Amino acid sequence: MTTGGELILVAGGAGFIGSHLCQALLEQGKNVLCLDNLQTARRENLLELEAYSRFRFVEADITRPLPRQILGQTDRISRIYNLACAASPDLYQADPEHTILTCVMGTNRLLHLAEDSGARFLLTSTSEVYGDPHVHPQTENYRGNVSCTGPRACYDEGKRAAETMAFDFARSGRADVRVARIFNTYGPNMRMDDGRVISNFICQALAGKPLTIYGNGEQTRSFCYVSDTVDGLLRLMESGDRDLGPVNIGNPTELTIAELIDTLEAVIGSPLPTVSRPLPVDDPKKRRPDIARATDRLGWCPGTPLSSGLAATVAWFERELRSNRARNAERSPAAGLAAVGGQQAL
Repeated sequence: MTTGGELILVAGGAGFIGSHLCQALLEQGKNVLCLDNLQTARRENLLELEAYSRFRFVEADITRPLPRQILGQTDRISRIYNLACAASPDLYQADPEHTILTCVMGTNRLLHLAEDSGARFLLTSTSEVYGDPHVHPQTENYRGNVSCTGPRACYDEGKRAAETMAFDFARSGRADVRVARIFNTYGPNMRMDDGRVISNFICQALAGKPLTIYGNGEQTRSFCYVSDTVDGLLRLMESGDRDLGPVNIGNPTELTIAELIDTLEAVIGSPLPTVSRPLPVDDPKKRRPDIARATDRLGWCPGTPLSSGLAATVAWFERELRSNRARNAERSPAAGLAAVGGQQAL
């Protein structure tokens, strides 16, 4: 990393959205310090970032005291983005204690760093703070319908507590805070085992397997392409408005899971069979952001059509699958033969 100049810290910067945010900041000419414990992030997400001299990666866990590589840069850090936490149900429920500690203890450590450095702080919260909503679409003023004892509570309540702490720091004048409530985001750099609906559907489709529908397929979601989400985060961070409160960042176009499958079939160009499974506990039936605040105060709205975003995401997953098969073939000739057969199935 180059010495001197302002520094932007991105906690969770090796993750799906975090890696895209790091890329965007580097393309703006910023010095970026990425902190990640690699618990759920893909190490491959860092390969292109590490080509920049203005990028540095520190492997660390924000539930523990911040390492000296971070604390030693206090006088340079001007912005702190906190994206550190597993975000898909499969991953955050795998270690619920760590999930809630990341949200609460981790956010506390980064807020103290913001206080000490004078850096502006942005917390990426989530639409999950609305739970299974009784208000539709969800505005930032809606207080939510969240179970504090269910299997998703480690994430939902963890993020709600993180928001509380962030706004307490702001009210007491200890930190300049921004809070984004991110709705379903998709795109390249997702894990194949991410567990969220778009990555699941694409991987199942490319493997020639039926798509797994939980429930009757009539539950709704609103899908935002990752570059649009990152643009929203950048605009929110650089907004001079200290009184924004939480801001929804998501695509207001709502569709059912069945309609998502129709769009994916058009992108892939073939029918996609499905198989039904029971709806998970506390899974929201409806999800759609009201983005009036982001549009009016930030001039932001998503611009990527779902069909275009899905096409780019499918192409990325296809490249990843080819790369994985090539690596397997190098390790084992038998695996290579299987990979060839699998590739033909695409």
